[in-house]
Amino acid sequence: MVDGPDEARDVSNSVAGGVPDMLVQAGVVHGDVHQHRHASRTTARLPYRFGRVPPRADAFQRRRLPVDDAHTVVLTGPGGAGKTQLAVDHAERAWTSGLVDLLVWVTAGDRDAVEADYATLAADLTGVEDASPASGARRLLGWLVSTRARWLIVLDDVRVPGDLDGLWPPRTGSGRTLVTSRRADAALLGGRSVLPVGMFVPAESAAYFAAKLAPCPGLGEGAGELASRVQHLPLALAQAAAYLMDRGLTCAEYVRRFDDTRRRLAALLPEPGAVPDEYRGTVATTWSLSVDLADRLEPRGLAGPLLEVASMLDPEGIPAVVLTTPAVLGHLAAAVGREVDAEQAQDALTCLGRLNLVTVRPDRPHGEVRVHGLVQRATRDTVDDDRAAGLADVVARSLLEAWPSVERDVVLVEVLRANTAALRAVAGRWLWSPGCHPLLRRVADSLGAGGRSAEARDYLDRLARDAADRLGPDHRDALALRTEAAGWAGRAGAPGDAVALLEVLFADHLRVLGKDHRDTLNARAELQYWRVRHQLTAYGVTRTSAEALAAMRKVLADQTRVLGDLHPDTLAMHDRVASTLAALGEPAAAAESFARLLHDRTRAFGASHLTVFATRNNLAMCLAETGEVDSAVAALRDVLVDLGLVVGAEHVDVLTVRGNIEFWRAECGDRVAATEALRVLVADQERVLGRRHPLTLTTRGHLARRLGDGGDAIGALLMFEELLADRLEVAPADDPEVRTTCSNVAYWRSVVNG
Repeated sequence: MVDGPDEARDVSNSVAGGVPDMLVQAGVVHGDVHQHRHASRTTARLPYRFGRVPPRADAFQRRRLPVDDAHTVVLTGPGGAGKTQLAVDHAERAWTSGLVDLLVWVTAGDRDAVEADYATLAADLTGVEDASPASGARRLLGWLVSTRARWLIVLDDVRVPGDLDGLWPPRTGSGRTLVTSRRADAALLGGRSVLPVGMFVPAESAAYFAAKLAPCPGLGEGAGELASRVQHLPLALAQAAAYLMDRGLTCAEYVRRFDDTRRRLAALLPEPGAVPDEYRGTVATTWSLSVDLADRLEPRGLAGPLLEVASMLDPEGIPAVVLTTPAVLGHLAAAVGREVDAEQAQDALTCLGRLNLVTVRPDRPHGEVRVHGLVQRATRDTVDDDRAAGLADVVARSLLEAWPSVERDVVLVEVLRANTAALRAVAGRWLWSPGCHPLLRRVADSLGAGGRSAEARDYLDRLARDAADRLGPDHRDALALRTEAAGWAGRAGAPGDAVALLEVLFADHLRVLGKDHRDTLNARAELQYWRVRHQLTAYGVTRTSAEALAAMRKVLADQTRVLGDLHPDTLAMHDRVASTLAALGEPAAAAESFARLLHDRTRAFGASHLTVFATRNNLAMCLAETGEVDSAVAALRDVLVDLGLVVGAEHVDVLTVRGNIEFWRAECGDRVAATEALRVLVADQERVLGRRHPLTLTTRGHLARRLGDGGDAIGALLMFEELLADRLEVAPADDPEVRTTCSNVAYWRSVVNG
């Protein structure tokens, strides 16, 4: 029918244009009609299970998690922590208890997989298939809102939180949602209950092995040690158990294989076809996927290379600053072919945290970063030897760059030493090419600077033996490390031992390097210095000590001839000669020697060099010993001002000079003011350097003495007792400073007790 031009069109019960879906029409249709019918299918009856729920793992260990306390619960944790198994247990218990009418299991690897399962489930429940998975997913969500049926939906292994945008099951009075994910993103929050899933506790590991190995009597020997080695990761326990059961190994035998760092982790796990509990991969492949996901996050490509760095450090705690040093930034830049700054490195660290590959604790000192030991080992296994050598150097340089020149923070320094030890354990062989890496020596310097002379000696002794094995006993570094170890033996209170060691060392230097080699001259200088110290300690000032001083002067003359009068080694020996003169009770001669040294060091380094300030300090101290106390104090005040301008008021050298000033002020009779100034200085040193720093300990001893000399015997005793306890924390009982403090405690105790 065609409307006439003057007639009004009747549009009641009519449709104009194309129609894309089902239509009921009893009137007029204007345009084309496209009719599509939803395909019909049989409707599922409740109760109903959808999806394949994985089987419970053999010897499954139930853990208490409050998964029933919220509508939507997200289980998050590293790959292999057992999140899926906890979800399986919760789902199966809910089903067998009749608590749900509809149990849904979706493997949520990506958005397409979730939409496809949602659409299939919608068709199962309603008998109607949708034109697209997206429309089917929307219809399922609507059905979940309207139904009175009790439902539980498990979304397992969500890899990208954004994949669930618009697909989160609704909040209803009859439904619950349980999600597992290795991600820890903020996007998973949003009013949901996020429960971290970590490692087994030791009791759970023990119970697991007891049940798993029950069919194989005798294989459980060493189970506790094995669990500790894999740090109680549930997946690692399961795969280690399968490996040893297949081979008839005890847990202890597995541990021996595991401790062989030449073996790759993959060689200690079941073959792909023998992985237990229908798990999709080994520990190594599980974390490889996590690293790949982290690398896709912004800043792209940095998470993997940063994890390589962390894989060579201490799993129990890496200072965040170590992962953002110039050495690490250079490594990251080389990996991605672009400039990388510290902010991007920090963001890469958070990417690793979001995938639960690391745990970042910004609330802990120095932003502690922890990495599971197996994550580290799996990561190192992906680095071939050629790259590993360069990576070890990057990590070593990073630790050096993070190491403070003044060790104020005792906790940080201890952590840096622990990370150095971890690096040596996994990459030690690459720290000896072409010689001893400076990081290894830095540990000894740190121990010595902290007053732990005996530990420095023992550490260097072990390092020297390692050098002899790796480089050969006649290598320069092997000889140098033996020399340094001997020096610390002397500082630890055994100058006689130092002399014995250095006599052998000097002969080795002569044989290998010749008499005029710089290292030979240094070994000779050390020998003569410790001969004097040994004579003074054992016998006091004698003709023999004077002869040893003459021998030191001969070494100085030879160093001047070979190296020049301004060479650092020559100047260092000049300093020792002057200090020895002071120790021999010749302050005037020592002052004259320090004056010449001051002139030479100023010529060599300039007036603002730290060794110049140290020489000015020593010169003033010798002047005070000659009786020129007022001039000496004035000179020390000048040093304090000039040094403070260069290094700041809290530098260790500034704090040292302050102590020297107060010592001589008290000697001049200004004891009350000096004692109060020492109290302030001790507080400053404890705040800046720590309570057990050698300088702080020395100043505390001076203050205790001043208290006693001022009539406060009880105060002196209490302070010396505290000092003794702290000295014993950092030094052995036979340390000279410990013995001196013991004597002071005994003296003031006798005074107090009458």
